[in-house]
Amino acid sequence: MKIPSMPAAKIGGDDSWSIKNEILSGLTVALALVPEAVAFAIIAGVEPLVGLYAAFMVGLLAAVFGGRPGMISGATGAMAIVMVALVADHGVEFLFATVVLTGLLQMAAGVLRLGKYIRIVPHPVMLGFVNGLAIVIFLAQLEQFKVKGPDGGHEWMTGTPMLLFLGLIAATMVIIHFLPKITKIVPSSLAAIVVVSLVVIGFDLDTNTVKDMLGEGETMKGGFPTFHYPQVAWTLENLMIILPYAITLAGVGLIESLLTMTLIDEMTDTRGRGNKECIGQGIANSVCGLFGGMGGCAMIGQSMININSGGRKRLSGISAALFLLAFILFASKYIEMIPMAVLVGVMFMVVIGTFEWSSFRIMRKIPMKDAFVLILVSAVTVYHDLAMAVVVGVIVSVLIFAWEHARHIHVVKRDEPDGTRVYELNGPLFFGCINEFKQFFDPANDPDNVVIEFRNSRVVDHSAIEAIDNLAVKYRKAGKTLHLRHLSEDCRLLLRKAGDMVVVNVLEDPDYHVADDELA
Repeated sequence: MKIPSMPAAKIGGDDSWSIKNEILSGLTVALALVPEAVAFAIIAGVEPLVGLYAAFMVGLLAAVFGGRPGMISGATGAMAIVMVALVADHGVEFLFATVVLTGLLQMAAGVLRLGKYIRIVPHPVMLGFVNGLAIVIFLAQLEQFKVKGPDGGHEWMTGTPMLLFLGLIAATMVIIHFLPKITKIVPSSLAAIVVVSLVVIGFDLDTNTVKDMLGEGETMKGGFPTFHYPQVAWTLENLMIILPYAITLAGVGLIESLLTMTLIDEMTDTRGRGNKECIGQGIANSVCGLFGGMGGCAMIGQSMININSGGRKRLSGISAALFLLAFILFASKYIEMIPMAVLVGVMFMVVIGTFEWSSFRIMRKIPMKDAFVLILVSAVTVYHDLAMAVVVGVIVSVLIFAWEHARHIHVVKRDEPDGTRVYELNGPLFFGCINEFKQFFDPANDPDNVVIEFRNSRVVDHSAIEAIDNLAVKYRKAGKTLHLRHLSEDCRLLLRKAGDMVVVNVLEDPDYHVADDELA
């Protein structure tokens, strides 16, 4: 099932691709990357340039080596939150070492072809991911509505500054919405950024700019990233500090990247390569850690901007990274003049395009369990993080599935001419239905030979094997024999792996409990 249509989903395929669209889309994305990279660096407790370098390196290398053309990667909040404690307790050098190890783990995941498991994420979890992330992007923009107060803290804007800020946001959103109806020569987001910024600069309007969010004495200006081997002794003690953070960062990064890839697949009616994306993200992070960056992963907001602006190929991601580097090297003072209201307006349009508004309409039409999972994943994404939300959503979905299918198993009992009683099992035998399975049988009153017919069933897990074994013990104590018939090949293999608990033929060893009659 595909994600229901959203504004960004009505996007043409490769026939709408052009070099101009790719480059202009990359420029738009680069402008939107600046405040995000700076903000996430501040969250992680590192200098703004560490976040900007990460956005450049991760964005460039993931675009070159990743498995999803058109997807944008960079420093992200989901990973920055994990880094806070590491930087505070051990310093930035430990962060760089952790990012290198994170990349190695992600590359290993790609080599082991673990990216395919993103397909097990249920559709309600995907919808919850989309909605939750849209809410997170929206809430992140609210910080820009605050200014420094007299006591040095931050307080909400009021009066004229608030009205001006809201007016600039509204103007940006209007341009983005209506310009494509007039012309598509340039991406509407880029046009909005340029036009509204020129108005603010031309009329010398007093409003927050990118410079204001950098902090006292800080600047975007920097040189080309240089090789910097993390100054950390690779001892077992330090490895035990780094490894848990690296595993968490690798998991968070891959989950966010692969789910974003899946969303873009749906939007563009194409298919990315999950395992290649794992390797691409791994290369990006390992190199980033060796060049003084904080690492990152795919960014759904900037990816949406790119797709909406016409970016389809790797060139758009490469262009975005190179433009960002150019800003750092040559144009920092001009980028610092961009009003924050403009970038907030762009991100608000991303929120509108990302949130699945049809979920309100379908909420009463889908099963209650799916609606519950959708809301749960959205809530956990907002109040905890994306990785935890997806894990929780998948686990809850699996438990609901198990509970429902536990009620689907049933048995048809019949007696054959030779006096053998046959229990024909229908439905999978697994942990969720073991209690019901046990209640079907009557060892005390059954005849000497009992057959469980598995033509329409299969043994799924260890709980099922244990239940069969316990049942065989009861029949043996009653002086009777239990046979298993018409097991599928995978079920027979599962029983053989159980060792001395279940065997192929009871006659081979009287200590064995269950006879498995492999009849044609």
